[in-house]
Amino acid sequence: MESHNTLNLDMEENQEKAFDYSKRAQWLRAAVLGANDGLVSTASLMMGVGAVKQDVKIMILTGFAGLVAGACSMAIGEFVSVYSQYDIEVAQMKRETGGEVEKEKLPSPTQAAAASALAFSLGAMVPLLAAAFVKEYKVRIGVIVAAVTLALVMFGWLGAVLGKAPVVKSSLRVLVGGWLAMAITFGFTKLIGSHGHMYV
Repeated sequence: MESHNTLNLDMEENQEKAFDYSKRAQWLRAAVLGANDGLVSTASLMMGVGAVKQDVKIMILTGFAGLVAGACSMAIGEFVSVYSQYDIEVAQMKRETGGEVEKEKLPSPTQAAAASALAFSLGAMVPLLAAAFVKEYKVRIGVIVAAVTLALVMFGWLGAVLGKAPVVKSSLRVLVGGWLAMAITFGFTKLIGSHGHMYV
């Protein structure tokens, strides 16, 4: 009887550990995806401005504005989303326990918002740092593309590992998607800048 109880306890502990690792993997994957968003959107924004303006200061300022705006947007979106989940879980707990709420088991909207903003900012820093020390326009564009390509491959690989997806296919999808985003933004901004007489 004692060995049976010990076996049950061991099984429960293993299940709890598996659940904990699963939750941690989900958080890490969300962080990787957030960083990837920051990387692609900021790099695309900088490439778009770079299509019509070769000044390094304008490119850096645009990228920085994209970082701040994107991080704030991600944080607010995550806060609202997790707060909705928080309210649902509180209501569910009250129904199940007759009014008791175990706060340690609830998601934290503030932590989620901070993590989302931080992940986006870390991704956005890649093209900003790549462009910051290169004055020559063509070299700067090349350095941004190279740095973003390397980061895209790394984020794609990490996301695939954490999501237990095929590594090569996932990395390739992330890479091609990032390249397309930059190319389309660069191309359209160049087109509008040259034919629409728009000056940034």
